[in-house]
Amino acid sequence: MFEVPTLSWLIPAGGFVIAAVFGATARRSGFCTMGAISDVVLMGDLVRLRMWVLAMAVAIAGAQALHVFGLVDLSQSLYTGSRLTVVSHLAGGLLFGIGMTLASGCGARNVVRAGAGNLKAVVVLVVLGVVAAMTLRGVLAVPRTAWLDTWSLRLSAGQDLPRLVGESSRAWIAAFIVSVMMAWCWRDSAFRRSVRAWSSAVLIGALVVAGWYLTGHVGFISEHPDTLEAVFVGTQSHRPESLTYVAPVAHVLDLLMLWTDASLKPTFGVAIVAGAAFGSWADAVATKSFRWESFASSADLKNHLAGAALMGFGGVTALGCTVGQGLTGISTLAAGSLLTVAAIVTGCVLTLRFWIARG
Repeated sequence: MFEVPTLSWLIPAGGFVIAAVFGATARRSGFCTMGAISDVVLMGDLVRLRMWVLAMAVAIAGAQALHVFGLVDLSQSLYTGSRLTVVSHLAGGLLFGIGMTLASGCGARNVVRAGAGNLKAVVVLVVLGVVAAMTLRGVLAVPRTAWLDTWSLRLSAGQDLPRLVGESSRAWIAAFIVSVMMAWCWRDSAFRRSVRAWSSAVLIGALVVAGWYLTGHVGFISEHPDTLEAVFVGTQSHRPESLTYVAPVAHVLDLLMLWTDASLKPTFGVAIVAGAAFGSWADAVATKSFRWESFASSADLKNHLAGAALMGFGGVTALGCTVGQGLTGISTLAAGSLLTVAAIVTGCVLTLRFWIARG
């Protein structure tokens, strides 16, 4: 077992490495939730959607295995609490889905694009981070906590499906869901032939599992030497975490603006933002495809600003994004994650349909 000072840098360092692989893989493979949905709506192409679903399946299988074998307690995560904020998940997810369509991708996608030289993505991330911070503890936290979060259900146990149905059925529920998802992905011969697509999806799902293991097992201390209490070291929430790209962007801005505050330390969340950008940059340089890009017009700028703001508010309100809820949250089989993902997809589809109708 590592000591607390060692874990304080080891967890962020491990997060950086995990996210660097994620950034390079996402860029090289074109892994993008907004792109997957738009491919289906505009062209009827399911390849990238199958990538997302396969990554989900791998993340679910790995995360549930970690829990079943006692390596990570998923009930300690942010996603599986007994309070199900139904309206926050639906409203936040819907706004996030609209926002990611306006901003040419979700938070994770914009981190990847920024690393490869896209200045539009840099602007999106700054606005997303500021609005996310305002929603976490600023002026926008008032409507979130006083209005949206009050519409909730208090469950007797956690909100993850295994505990709702019965903890003893966890392995069977996970196996059934993963089997159905994988069967749907592999039924398409074109997807099976696309080695880059399915191998990238498997790797991204595995990286989510690696994040859980790092923060939930390696970073867990059963008895802190100062407080004598159990603690998860190196995460912003002091809980087990994995990949997510809304609140951590706000935490990056906090750290940069308050660098001399000795109480602020780089955490796993901060590291995964930096790591994904670095991984994307490294891939762009290695493939000689790094190039500076900017806005095409003022209308393009307005769309991206509006989209970034919607993602900042929506992502915090819904407790995650297409990666934070769509992969990490889903891997816990939390009901809130299912609601959020459904709302994100709905928001994206409605926005695309609106654009099509406008011509």
